[in-house]
Amino acid sequence: MVGLLGKNGAGKTTLLKLIAGLLSPQQGFLEVNGFKPFQRNPNFLEDVYMIPEEFSLPSITIAGYLKAITPLYRSFDHKKLRDIFEQFELKTSDHLQRLSHGQQKKFLIAFALASNCKLLILDEPTNGLDIPSKSLFRRVMVGSTTDEQLVLISTHQVKDIDTIIDEIVVVDNGKTIFRSDCAEISRRYWFETVSETDQLKDACFWEQSPLGYRIIRRADGERETSIDLELLFNAIINHKIIG
Repeated sequence: MVGLLGKNGAGKTTLLKLIAGLLSPQQGFLEVNGFKPFQRNPNFLEDVYMIPEEFSLPSITIAGYLKAITPLYRSFDHKKLRDIFEQFELKTSDHLQRLSHGQQKKFLIAFALASNCKLLILDEPTNGLDIPSKSLFRRVMVGSTTDEQLVLISTHQVKDIDTIIDEIVVVDNGKTIFRSDCAEISRRYWFETVSETDQLKDACFWEQSPLGYRIIRRADGERETSIDLELLFNAIINHKIIG
């Protein structure tokens, strides 16, 4: 899973729409899975599923939606869908328009995962989810995807995805300014909270917090720490870490 991060207006949603074939490049060309996305080839579309940040669902039951849409995805797994529905407490008899925004988002996430598309694009997937649902989202995402799939997640809620992503891409002003897999980041940097200012002298980047100072320092190879994704993003945007 790849986390796509950037400030508002950095170009994240535009990039996602280009990849999904919803926008045409103004210059150059884009190829995904051997296809030019904006040509909207059916063989391309059946293996790509995007959940946009803003969406609308038809005024039908889930069962009606499934009957109409699942034939478009050749690898759709109905058993997987039933399993995820059970975790999300959704029923095929539910009417899409009568679900809360959070439950509608869960439905789209369940459908995307059950589609088994090679490319899943999720734009702000945890918006509208409460805290327990965000935890469930992480668990379902890890348990329902395979190594053959690429899951691209764009979000401002970095704490919602920091334990499930394998790679980080940061964009700013329409350009990629950082890209690295999480294993390499853990090898190169320590993420710690310290209490004294004299512990900041060898830090690459730091921010004050209620517990003291959250810092990033270069690792010495003896141990690894969990990645503080929010702190890392702020360091990258402030050009303290370049990748």
